[in-house]
Amino acid sequence: MIPLGRPPTHSLWSSTMSFLRTVLNDSVIIHPPGFYITGFQTLPYISVYIIFLAFLYVVTVLFNSLVIYVIVFNHCLHTPKFVAVGNLAVIDVILSTSIIPNMIKLFLIKDNFVPFNMCFVQMYSYYAFVTLESYALAILAYDRLIAICFPLRQNSINTLRSMSYIIGLIWCFTLGIGVFAIGILTRLSYCNSLTVFSYFCDYSAMFRIACNDYTMQWTVATSLIFLIFVVPFTLICLSYVSILVTVFRMKSLDSRCKALATCTEHIILVAVFYIPLITIFNISHHLHFIDEDLPLVSLSLASCTPPCINPIIYSMKTKEIQNRALALVRKIKISTDQHKKRHWRGVTAKM
Repeated sequence: MIPLGRPPTHSLWSSTMSFLRTVLNDSVIIHPPGFYITGFQTLPYISVYIIFLAFLYVVTVLFNSLVIYVIVFNHCLHTPKFVAVGNLAVIDVILSTSIIPNMIKLFLIKDNFVPFNMCFVQMYSYYAFVTLESYALAILAYDRLIAICFPLRQNSINTLRSMSYIIGLIWCFTLGIGVFAIGILTRLSYCNSLTVFSYFCDYSAMFRIACNDYTMQWTVATSLIFLIFVVPFTLICLSYVSILVTVFRMKSLDSRCKALATCTEHIILVAVFYIPLITIFNISHHLHFIDEDLPLVSLSLASCTPPCINPIIYSMKTKEIQNRALALVRKIKISTDQHKKRHWRGVTAKM
């Protein structure tokens, strides 16, 4: 498998690194100019898939920007729930931006060389915001837990300030962990290969091409999986266990239905985010894919689809956002019509 766009200097670099490995000890850190991303090479019509991802990216940015705008500029939506929704929308935009434009460059424009520093910047952005996405769903589960299990104390427990503190702490924790994880990866020497088999600078794919011991990096990668998926998913499950216990204690069937209805959009978001990732993980580890590129396609789709679906689900299922968005569209339409009328009057007057 030969990376696209490999310059003639690649073989010279490999020969030089092989020589350095024989004369230098493990304390010397060797960093190449960059890496070659070589995923998706066995799949036909990969350009069509990348164009589809580009469409998803446009939809993601437009809808999430609309949600952010509606929440920021409407004071009646400055509540803990909608602060959490706005937090998710911001994360969705940055997560998609960290991965899809680079995939367009790599696999549509056929420029698969990524400079060394840029590779680690992209890796940091992707993993930091995947983690934040996972915890953002846990924060929304916490909001539903307080609203349903403690309705009389909701305004005193789940305040705007406390929600802001929770979101701020999660951001600080996640970004700090990301700096540590990426920092120890840069302490490895990359002299075995410059080829990364993935659709981006993946953490595990990177430490596997290092030419010195990567036991610490493997341990950190395992811990990251636990922190990114297991911890927030467990918190979400515990929240819904408490919610279901509270709901089944309600005497009125109508009250039960109304309480569960407020959780519908969040349950859909959790299912869209976690089920594909859990399914792909189990298939790849137990049943195995016939084509080695299929896990990459599945994982890339599982990473790029939720940020696109999240704002659509909240826009359709949440009346507050829906009403404000429709009011904004009407306002834009009225202002456009007025502008056209003024322009037409001006043209008529000149005639």
